[in-house]
Amino acid sequence: MSEDARPKRPWKRWALEIGVVLAIFFAFRAWQTWDAPSGPAPALRGHLLDGAPYALAAEGAPVLVHFWATWCGVCQAEEDNIVAVARDHRVITVATRSGQTAQVAGYMRERGLDFSVLEDPTGAIARGWGVRAFPTSFVLDGEGNIRHVEVGYTSTLGLRARLWLAGF
Repeated sequence: MSEDARPKRPWKRWALEIGVVLAIFFAFRAWQTWDAPSGPAPALRGHLLDGAPYALAAEGAPVLVHFWATWCGVCQAEEDNIVAVARDHRVITVATRSGQTAQVAGYMRERGLDFSVLEDPTGAIARGWGVRAFPTSFVLDGEGNIRHVEVGYTSTLGLRARLWLAGF
């Protein structure tokens, strides 16, 4: 059988291309989080939109700490995921460089959002957590240790799965 008569194997090329794309994807994800904190979570203190003081404490259950901004398009696309997760998990979000209290509260009202929001008007809290891009989500275990860091859009299922894994 001549070489030209052999059937071509496009699946090998597809497998190679998929492998290259996956390698690039995982390398990019590793680069995004290379200097993210690990181990015990940094302090998270400030004021919620209603003016109440807030300090993150380990309470025996996983918690999602979500950094976002009102001006971030990806954050807006992910809002429904955060709302869904906040219905049955501990969630604290940090509105970074998003204006004064009244502006962030107005944004929340306009969009029908009801999750807890810690104010970070100067970005100091985000810098303390090593956040360089928005949105960035941290999943902490029940002892307050960082178990997962995600930069960029994350699905509801992805967030729930990470919170579930953090529970073990």
